[in-house]
Amino acid sequence: MKKILFIFLFAPLLIFSQENDKNEKTSFEVLGMCGMCKNRIEKATYKVKGVKYSNWDIPSNKISLIYNARVTTIENIRKAIAGVGHDNGSYLATEEAYNNLHGCCKYPRKEIVENN
Repeated sequence: MKKILFIFLFAPLLIFSQENDKNEKTSFEVLGMCGMCKNRIEKATYKVKGVKYSNWDIPSNKISLIYNARVTTIENIRKAIAGVGHDNGSYLATEEAYNNLHGCCKYPRKEIVENN
């Protein structure tokens, strides 16, 4: 009897939680230099609703993320990172955002090649 009661009470909860769990994992390059960059980058990602985990690795310049794809997109996360001054491949920080970084945080920017 206890097994039947368990199935009727908890099975719908388990099924419902699996259907709504649309977490995705990704990683990509984000340019930066130091621990202050790490804090800034991770803080920017957590301000995006739907980001569940963020870890930027200083030596490799790679960020690892877990986010809910029903709530946000990777583009929104990349824009947020660029908004605080860090180039990340798809999105480049504005000159103003980059210039507002602390001196030790100013990473060498990659050349931007424009096709005319």
